[in-house]
Amino acid sequence: MTIDIITLFPELCERMLSESIVGRARKRGYVQICCRQLREFGEGSHSRVDDTVFGGGKGMLLMAEPIARCIDAVAEQRGALPHIVYMSPRGRVLDQEKVKSLAQNERLLVLCGHYEGVDQRVLDEYGAEEISIGDFVLTGGELPAVILVDAVARMLPGVLSEDACFEEESHYGGLLEYPQYTRPAVWRGREAPEALLSGDHERVRLWRREQSLRLTENVRPDLFARAQLTDEDRRILRESAAKSVENGAGA
Repeated sequence: MTIDIITLFPELCERMLSESIVGRARKRGYVQICCRQLREFGEGSHSRVDDTVFGGGKGMLLMAEPIARCIDAVAEQRGALPHIVYMSPRGRVLDQEKVKSLAQNERLLVLCGHYEGVDQRVLDEYGAEEISIGDFVLTGGELPAVILVDAVARMLPGVLSEDACFEEESHYGGLLEYPQYTRPAVWRGREAPEALLSGDHERVRLWRREQSLRLTENVRPDLFARAQLTDEDRRILRESAAKSVENGAGA
């Protein structure tokens, strides 16, 4: 997969995407990421990329033509126009289903806005998909772009050692991840769950599923309402509720 990022701050994106899992994936050739400086496609001797907003208002707006020239250059180099994503506070909020969908593309281009955003006409011209990472305001699109690229890269074949590395994570299957523990078995008087120390793989699996279901139901009822529960999940929840009642009665 190739991912191009159009930004005024390529060094910022490059630094964050050269570390850890994504950095190793790039070195091993599982994903190609290119952070492109928009000013290289700017206008005039000063490589201008912004101008005042029609209709008045504070701030500057990224002009359509420099962005279009950069997109065209990427399309020529890649051999086809990539799927274009514009990081925008008015876009669909990024979730794991969208991440998995984006990971199906061979070529992805992420446009980072700045100042007051970008000229709407360039988004319309190239059919850009607008995506947000949440209902809050940031200085620019670089941090959201890095978050999106990191999430997408993890879905690519070979990037993680096993599919289970991401299939068991929070949100991948629509539920939050279960709590996790490591040595020592008792820390400051707090014991790790006995089920995890039992050595019984099936017992561990059932405990983790129960915790994931209960945690999602309590903390993120919106996710739980959309989750596709299996018959086993429903049975686990019934038995969990019965145990809670029993423990409460015992108390």
